[in-house]
Amino acid sequence: MLLNIAIGVFIIGITILIHSYGTIFWVKLLSNKYKNKQKPSLNRKTVWLLIYTAIFLLSLNFIEAIIWGFAYYILPGITEFDTLEKAIYFSLVTFTTLGYGEITISSTNRILAGLEAMNGVLLLGWTTAIMFSVLQFTVKDIVKAKNK
Repeated sequence: MLLNIAIGVFIIGITILIHSYGTIFWVKLLSNKYKNKQKPSLNRKTVWLLIYTAIFLLSLNFIEAIIWGFAYYILPGITEFDTLEKAIYFSLVTFTTLGYGEITISSTNRILAGLEAMNGVLLLGWTTAIMFSVLQFTVKDIVKAKNK
C-alpha cells in the first residue's frame, strides 16, 4: 500500500508540473499577444481565443491522463490491462471521475485509482479556473471598451 501511495504521489507531482508549466506558458502567450490589443470586442478572434484555450488546456489534461494510463500499463502488479489503450481508457474514466466500472483494478492497487481521481478533480478544476479567467479577461475588456 505504501508503495502505491508513493507511486501515486510521484505521478501527481509530474502531472502538476505539466499543468503548471503548461498554464504559465499559455497565460504568458496570451498576455504577450493581447497586451497591445486595440478596442476589444466579441468577434471571431475572441471566440477562437477561447476555443484554442480550451483545446490547449484539455490537451494538458489528456496528456496527464495518458501518464497515469502508462503507469497502470507498466506497473508489474497490475495485470488487468493487456493493452495500453485499455489502460489509457481506464485512466481517462478515472481521471474525469466518470467511473464506468466495466474495467476495474485489483484491490491491492485500487488506491492508485483513488489518487488519480483526486488528481483529476484538482487538475480539471484548475483547467476550469484558467478557462474562466480567460473568459473573464475577454468580457471585462469588452465591457470596459463599451463604457468609454
